[in-house]
Amino acid sequence: MGDDLGDEWWQHDCKSDGSEVETEETKRIREKPNIQKKAEKRKKLTEKTVTAKKKKKNEEVSQIPKQQSVKETSTKSPKKRKRKKKTITDVLAASDPKPGCPADLQNFLAQYFSDKRSVIEQEELKLHDSSFVTCNDLTHSVSSYLKHICPKWAKVQKQHTEKSSVVLLIVCSSALRAIELIRHLTTFKGDAKAVKLFAKHIKIEEQVKLLQKGVVHIGVGTPARIGALINREGLNLQALRFLVLDWNWRDQKCRRMMDIPEIKLDLLKLLESGILDRCKADQVKIGLF
Repeated sequence: MGDDLGDEWWQHDCKSDGSEVETEETKRIREKPNIQKKAEKRKKLTEKTVTAKKKKKNEEVSQIPKQQSVKETSTKSPKKRKRKKKTITDVLAASDPKPGCPADLQNFLAQYFSDKRSVIEQEELKLHDSSFVTCNDLTHSVSSYLKHICPKWAKVQKQHTEKSSVVLLIVCSSALRAIELIRHLTTFKGDAKAVKLFAKHIKIEEQVKLLQKGVVHIGVGTPARIGALINREGLNLQALRFLVLDWNWRDQKCRRMMDIPEIKLDLLKLLESGILDRCKADQVKIGLF
């Protein structure tokens, strides 16, 4: 038939079977990595689809409460705005300026001494109407007001020869205000000497020396420094005849001198240091400018 006669037929069959087996095994070996790659691709695809589904669900869930909150806010009535508390400056700015009067100072003194003195002592400390000169009606300047309450200033000025004392004492709330008042005193004071009595940039020792050197007629300053000079005996009250309080002036925050707690306390302590006694003895007159 086509085979060699010398070859045995069963050997050919065995050889052919072995080759077929080998080819099937090689195919399986070759196909294994392809199968693994396909399985990995399938896993990746399934993971991507799962993550995409989760994202969609999360977005849907996040959108639902937003829509509900929008509906709730639309149905709810708008919240009322809280009113801001009015400050002292707001109240003072809204109120019409009223000139000070002796009753205002009397009320401050009564409040200050209410828990420090007995009822009898409080009555003794009350000032009489004769202790006050006419108050500023908000039409005067400093010079015009001082001319009004002290028309014989030239004579008073010549009679004053005592050192470490002043005839006229003007009390204000700040150093800047004191400088401003001194500038506006030029038409009133004449040849009289005015001195600054505040703590800003001026040591108390320098002010004591200045008062001891020569005769000073007018002192303008803050109650804290004036009180300190009196306590150190750098300023005495023997020649004092007029005490003018810068009562009606307001600062940038619309506060008067008595609206500032620290200044108010210092002023009341200054009055207690001996000025009230001289007022009751009719030696000192108080004016509210």
